[in-house]
Amino acid sequence: MDDSEAGTLYIVSTPIGNLEDITLRAVRVLKEVGVIAAEDTRHTKHLCAHFGIATPLTSYHDFNKEEKTAVLLERLRSGADVALVSDAGTPVVSDPGYFLITRSIAAGIRVVPLPGPSAVLAALAASGLPSDSFRFEGFLPRKDGPRSKHIESLREDSASLILFESPHRIGKLLASLRAILGNRRAVLARELTKRFEDVRRGTLDELLAQVQSHPPKGEITLVVEGAPKRQRLDQSEKKSGGDLSTTA
Repeated sequence: MDDSEAGTLYIVSTPIGNLEDITLRAVRVLKEVGVIAAEDTRHTKHLCAHFGIATPLTSYHDFNKEEKTAVLLERLRSGADVALVSDAGTPVVSDPGYFLITRSIAAGIRVVPLPGPSAVLAALAASGLPSDSFRFEGFLPRKDGPRSKHIESLREDSASLILFESPHRIGKLLASLRAILGNRRAVLARELTKRFEDVRRGTLDELLAQVQSHPPKGEITLVVEGAPKRQRLDQSEKKSGGDLSTTA
């Protein structure tokens, strides 16, 4: 196949709430491609209607990704351009787009990212916590055992930790983080860019008390302070089995 004859797969970031956050380039590309592969076509249809985008939509989600990837690759090979969007934010961040992208790359299809809104970066920017190094873990395991084990593996990481969680599970997550990481500073960002945007800052104890007394609604992004220097030193001393101090 001549690569010049194949279409392009565009990875298009869409608003996480406020529709004004979409880029001019994203609107143009969504109007020009042959088809838009959307996580939920009903959701994307509202976005398209708002910006006068008449491009056909096709569903692309976890339950049909293998079958639909074959269809989209055939369209790309025939020369049609395809745009991949998620319900909100940047595709492949906690959604099924990764499958299509890896198959497209393997097939020699050109993949072009269109950067834009991201709940991860928005929450980090507003948190007031160190942003020079951060670690995004998405949704942690739902069950207590696997979740605790995963958090334990992050205990000595000095990078700010960024997580996604649903409103009805945020209390359990905060309790697990407090029990394993200690009472670190954290920021709970809810409904970012939307009308009822809410950014709460405090310790894990304080945030846990708040969600227990006033259960939150809407999508949540949690930013947690990384391991303090003293804690990292203590862990190093335990691993060495002795005192790290020196004598003259």
